[in-house]
Amino acid sequence: MKDRKLAVVGATGLVGQTVLKVLEEKNLPITEYGFFASHKSAGKKIMFLQKEYMIQELDEHSFDYKFDFAIFCAGSDVAKKFVPIAVSKGCIVIDNSSYFRMWPDVPLIVPEVNFEDIENHQGIIANPNCSTIQAMVALKPLYDTYGIKRIVYSTYQAVSGGGMSAVTDLKKGIFSNCLPHIDVFLENGYTKEEEKMINESRKILRNPDLKITATTVRVPVLNGHSESINVELKKDFTLEELKQLLQKAPGIIVKDDSRNAIYPTVLDVNHQDKVYVGRIRRDFSIPYGVNLWVVADNLRKGAASNAVQILERLL
Repeated sequence: MKDRKLAVVGATGLVGQTVLKVLEEKNLPITEYGFFASHKSAGKKIMFLQKEYMIQELDEHSFDYKFDFAIFCAGSDVAKKFVPIAVSKGCIVIDNSSYFRMWPDVPLIVPEVNFEDIENHQGIIANPNCSTIQAMVALKPLYDTYGIKRIVYSTYQAVSGGGMSAVTDLKKGIFSNCLPHIDVFLENGYTKEEEKMINESRKILRNPDLKITATTVRVPVLNGHSESINVELKKDFTLEELKQLLQKAPGIIVKDDSRNAIYPTVLDVNHQDKVYVGRIRRDFSIPYGVNLWVVADNLRKGAASNAVQILERLL
């Protein structure tokens, strides 16, 4: 077996810690690991696969060791500076930040949806936004079978999507409240999070003209994003065939029994890598409309697990 070396950048953050958990569960054929973080975390010791590792400070020479792959779990500023350095050393980078997502030559990958787009990567593979990932897993089967004319996203996103500081804030400004404000506001009145969902969905589906609008809301939930997705399809359907289509699709669990009030919640999806779909019903205000309730663990499928699934397919 060829030796494979993996670096994890941002290993002490929420997503980085989750990446380590997923890597331990999968126990991929990787022979060596390196774990990197900021100066503040450098020197800390962690246990991984029954072995003790020391967190190293990320710097310009971190990739001189010739890593084959790297998973970046840091912000855009870190990605902007260090991803090109890693790639220049022959490393294939899976980046969780938003920095490279909309670059034309960087594939934006959800393995169940568009893994074939990875063929043309130039050393960088972008992980989509957490809310986009779960939406794409649910919508791709409908897009392929019926076509999609318009999407309306309304999301209810957990505080863990905002990192360590946001989890602390659960006891502060967001307690007993819902904030329709994730990331910064743009001049057009949308937030950057909403724009991410719109633009990333279009890129992943290879449809730059797809009509999409979004409202993203931070809610007082520790972990797990919920989404109400209203979809206008291009042709008719029966609910039964649509449900069967979703049940057979990769990465989806359908939990839908309105007579018995059965539907997915964030308590169902914590520590899971599947995307759960329920509340499947017609939108009677348009000819071919359908409503979906889509829930997933934002730290796992929305970030860490999606990145590790990409790595797993590359090995």
